[in-house]
Amino acid sequence: MSERTAPLGDTGGLWQAVLAAAAGRCQCRGTCGRSHDKDGGRCPVAHGGYARHGTGPVSLLAAPTEPDGLLLPAHRAAALPKRELAAWCPTCHDATRRTARQATAPATGPDALF
Repeated sequence: MSERTAPLGDTGGLWQAVLAAAAGRCQCRGTCGRSHDKDGGRCPVAHGGYARHGTGPVSLLAAPTEPDGLLLPAHRAAALPKRELAAWCPTCHDATRRTARQATAPATGPDALF
């Protein structure tokens, strides 16, 4: 992403700073449900690389480091400082967000009344 295509304000600069701190690689360490053991405990997906055969190049996301932070409204997540952001590949980001959402979902069914 070039400075010309940065969506708003300095978000392009922040995204670049997060990617630089991550050395251009997804920073997931298993919160997505995968152990990433074969890759030293960290997701191997690099920005501009390929997640698997037959897919296009991956664009990493700058998003909250903590899984619960992935549930923040977009305007609050966008206001976080760099130290609270991590680089995520879309696969790890979506899986971690889904897991966080399930963990905070209220219980349903008959036992929820007791």
